[in-house]
Amino acid sequence: MSKILVIGSINMDVVTSTNKLAEPGQTILVDDVQLVPGGKGANAAVAAAKLSADVHFIGAVGDDAFGNDLRNSLERNNINCQYLQTLQCGSGTAIITVNKLTAQNSIMVGQGANAKMQLPQSDKPFAWADILMLQLETPLAINIEAAKRAKANNTLVILDPAPAYEKLPDELYQYCDIISPNETELSLLTGHMTTTIEETTIAAKKLLTLGAKTVIAKMSSNGALLVTEAEATHFPAYKINPVDTTAAGDAFTGCLANELAKHNNAHQAIQTAMGAGALTCTKFGAQTSLPTEQELVAFLASQ
Repeated sequence: MSKILVIGSINMDVVTSTNKLAEPGQTILVDDVQLVPGGKGANAAVAAAKLSADVHFIGAVGDDAFGNDLRNSLERNNINCQYLQTLQCGSGTAIITVNKLTAQNSIMVGQGANAKMQLPQSDKPFAWADILMLQLETPLAINIEAAKRAKANNTLVILDPAPAYEKLPDELYQYCDIISPNETELSLLTGHMTTTIEETTIAAKKLLTLGAKTVIAKMSSNGALLVTEAEATHFPAYKINPVDTTAAGDAFTGCLANELAKHNNAHQAIQTAMGAGALTCTKFGAQTSLPTEQELVAFLASQ
């Protein structure tokens, strides 16, 4: 069984859907508002756990009603929460608006407890894990320390650099084995356009010059791209009818970690991870849309 440690954010998502985003000074009525557990760290953890990985989560919630719900959500998905802290503040909260016509989303995040989380003093979780997954909804200093401790314990480190930064510290590149941005994040990190496969390849190669070892770019409907010093390989996307793209990238990254922990090669892992991301787009919500192992196997068999 894959052993995956996730250090990252956990939020309560307030999700609405609309045919048109509000203009300044305009009020729009929406059909429904849902409260759905989310956060890039928690989403990736649940994505891996639903695929039968053994997942431990390090993060923080607040001492509010959302905090209890978020902890319970992780535990219902069989995620070990012994290192999930409860702090005297509000839990992380995200406001997500989904465009029903395009299935694209916009997200604003109030960090809450995520900004105040601390790593455990013990190195046991880092030594236990096959793979450490990181995101950037928690402080950069936490991510750097976590990646450094993971590498000291020979644990593979995957970084999803979201939300996007214009520049990452050199140390983070040094300790991360795989960086997996989407097109927007890759463009911001490198200053290159990423509207085509060719442009994305150039941007990914630029990321290598900044210190990245392996870049796996998530390209939405254009699929995925693997770039190392030795290769640049494009993987076409699966054909689906998307409903909501929320958590598709988290599903991809969680599945990628699970596949690599099972010692599948990068090409196999990316093909499977794209299936997880695609399936997630066919349902509404974040963690509620993440596929089970059985659903993913059936989907891949149908392609």
